[in-house]
Amino acid sequence: MKSFRAAKLRLATVLDARAREALARELASRVIAAAAPVPVLVVCDDEEVATWAAERGARVAWTPGLGLSAAVMAGVSLLADEGVELVCVAHADLPFATGLAGLGEAGNVTLIPDRRRDGTNVAVVPAGAGFCFSYGAGSFERHRTEATRIGLPYQIIYDRRLALDIDLPEDLALLEVTT
Repeated sequence: MKSFRAAKLRLATVLDARAREALARELASRVIAAAAPVPVLVVCDDEEVATWAAERGARVAWTPGLGLSAAVMAGVSLLADEGVELVCVAHADLPFATGLAGLGEAGNVTLIPDRRRDGTNVAVVPAGAGFCFSYGAGSFERHRTEATRIGLPYQIIYDRRLALDIDLPEDLALLEVTT
């Protein structure tokens, strides 16, 4: 997770800084709740986020300066070293996140794209598989290619609840219409 103050900057045309920060906190809270009953590891490089996550019962992996993809890989590697077999990586901006604990199966990669089928909102991977995450525009296709590269079967789940992430003003409008 990035700093709450730095989150949702693409919404600046429709939300002021305080509203964006509050939205980021609310969305992240929903994602943590959607992971129950499994333990949550929040990967971050912001002390406020780390404190916030710990207050909600999540562990924190401190990953300063790595960027999103490398930070996620560091978190997955940490969990693999601890003996965790399957890891669900979910972004912190999914307003309708639910059922994250039940996703995926051993030996497979599960990918849930965003509503544009461009980004990857949720990825479930075997922790020790050496999966290389590559977030940003076009990540969904890169993650499918990565599953093939490491020799794991993959499944794609198109879930409208998990496909909606809040990045752009039109996403926020969908949230308002949907709720």
